[in-house]
Amino acid sequence: MSRNQQQDKKQLLAQLAKTPIVEAACKQIGLPRSTYYRWRKEDEVFAEACDETIELSIGRINDLAESQLINAIKDRNMSAITFWLKHHHVSYRNKLELNATINATQQELTPEQAETVSRALELAGLVAKEEQDE
Repeated sequence: MSRNQQQDKKQLLAQLAKTPIVEAACKQIGLPRSTYYRWRKEDEVFAEACDETIELSIGRINDLAESQLINAIKDRNMSAITFWLKHHHVSYRNKLELNATINATQQELTPEQAETVSRALELAGLVAKEEQDE
């Protein structure tokens, strides 16, 4: 492996630490995106380093976004307040949550039910008539 390639990989990892978007990081250092993906394929250690770097970078951006959201809440920004409540307080959610327990018991099909299922499979083209008769 050439010294230049090692240097390019280090530069790319440094850029991914700042911007966890592969295309943007490659463009920033003048490296084709296809080279990044070829390196990942050929070098498992590099691929793992990229994954870890991107994950850490995304975490830092998430932290920054949350701190900006909190600042917006402190500034009484109603959109920020609404967003926070909808996503962090059960009473303000727009979601319908269903909780259920399924007690499945296995039952044999009646002859009529078996015939209906066989006919449906045949009409759907999933089973040929000959296969059903066997």
